[in-house]
Amino acid sequence: MSTSRTVICLLRNDLRLHDNEVFHWAQRNAEHIVPLYCFDPGHYLGTANYNLPRTGPFRLRFLLDSIQDLRTSLIQRGSTLVVRRGRPQEVVGDLIKQLGSVSAVAFHEEVVPEDQQVERGVRDICSQMKVKVHTCWGSTLYHRDDLPFNHLSRLPDVYTQFRKAVETQGRVRPVLPTLDQLKPLPPGSGLDEGLIPSPEDLEQTDTVRDPRSAFPCSGGETQALARLQHYFWDTDAVATYKETRNGLIGLDYSTKFSPWLAIGCISPRYIYQQIKKYESERTANQSTYWVVFELLWRDYFKFVGAKYGDRLFDIKGLQDKSIPWKKDMNLFNAWKEGRTGVPFVDANMRELALTGFMSNRGRQNVASFLTKDLGLDWRMGAEWFHYLLVDHDVSSNYGNWLYSAGIGNDPRENRKFNMIKQGLDYDINGDYIRHWIPELKGIRGGEVHAPWTLSSASLSHARVSLNDTYPSPIVMAPEWSRHTNKKPTGAGPSARGKTGPSHTPKQHKDRGIDFYFSKSKNF
Repeated sequence: MSTSRTVICLLRNDLRLHDNEVFHWAQRNAEHIVPLYCFDPGHYLGTANYNLPRTGPFRLRFLLDSIQDLRTSLIQRGSTLVVRRGRPQEVVGDLIKQLGSVSAVAFHEEVVPEDQQVERGVRDICSQMKVKVHTCWGSTLYHRDDLPFNHLSRLPDVYTQFRKAVETQGRVRPVLPTLDQLKPLPPGSGLDEGLIPSPEDLEQTDTVRDPRSAFPCSGGETQALARLQHYFWDTDAVATYKETRNGLIGLDYSTKFSPWLAIGCISPRYIYQQIKKYESERTANQSTYWVVFELLWRDYFKFVGAKYGDRLFDIKGLQDKSIPWKKDMNLFNAWKEGRTGVPFVDANMRELALTGFMSNRGRQNVASFLTKDLGLDWRMGAEWFHYLLVDHDVSSNYGNWLYSAGIGNDPRENRKFNMIKQGLDYDINGDYIRHWIPELKGIRGGEVHAPWTLSSASLSHARVSLNDTYPSPIVMAPEWSRHTNKKPTGAGPSARGKTGPSHTPKQHKDRGIDFYFSKSKNF
């Protein structure tokens, strides 16, 4: 390739300079580089089945922060980020015409069908205009080409089989260094870098940060790397991750890397590299391994998405199983607005609505409640998460909802969470409930998990009036009664062993700490 040519680097979910193969390839193969980000109008339409907004205010604000941060970093390296509004394939075509010297368009491949449709559009435009396309793979810890399976069609349908195979037969590629300088935009082209739009420009609303948020962070590679520095090296919080990751209140009970991972502000390979360095220099234990374990779950869902494509969104799921899901909008509205009358569900749903974030433990429970207790179409919940989650990742979100509905990978029939038991296990004193449901703050201790079981006098003393200040449950599960008469004090050992504060529960030996594993159906 002539070194006097221009390469357009189309950026999507790879908003970083470190470990970015697209930039490295362009730096080797062109004299001028145009880093490009497109605000695709398709990202701001309604969801497929229930026409919910596709991009909510928290994720949009996080994205805008990330775009600004990347532009600032590129300017420091002699370049800038060109920003456009429009379908990427059309924007790329217009730039090729405008610049006249484009020799290639480079981008990272994605697994989501909509993203692949964009890629096909870009390929078609480039083919028509006789411009080369160069693609890379950079969204997963293990490179697609390094998987120990001959083809993605042979990807195991059980996570544990996948994990053991990659851990024993795979390899993680080294991290690509951050470039000190990037080849400049073509001189004399009159190329305008473009304004970064506001939420209002995109006909969206901006956010107001809730001081109670467990994720009070901004988007961007700079913030992502600072978060890793804090969680690993400044506080050593990573060394107790496995014990604290089921927490509910505060920033440091878990890594909180997921929002940055979702849009590529941090590379999973960089996290892995830093884990290995931490294990070498400080300590290696179950907690440091568990961070890698979670990255492997993320990888697995990406590859499941690549294997199954649109089936990830099918009402019958990966199992092609027909279930008579309800589509009761009154039940759905109560769920999404935190008005179910089940405090552990409502607290989590209110946190999501007000901050765009919810703990892993919360996500498992509200998904189980929607699909198993309410019997609602799992896609209603998946699309609500799609709208609001600041860390929304298509493959992980829809894969998790399929699993919860019993129609995804490694399904376990009749697997159902007990909302009361879960609440008492992970919020024994009810601190989290009172954090998000102030109308229940007068109920002390664990009794707040089941206010409908309290006497009229107790409710009156707490200034709670059922069906007035707080609703009665919209559904009752018979298994809840096994736990509603228990009144834990939070002091000393509980039925599940000693715990720390109610928002940082210790791991139970036989309880799978995440969505996917448990040796008992009595959750």
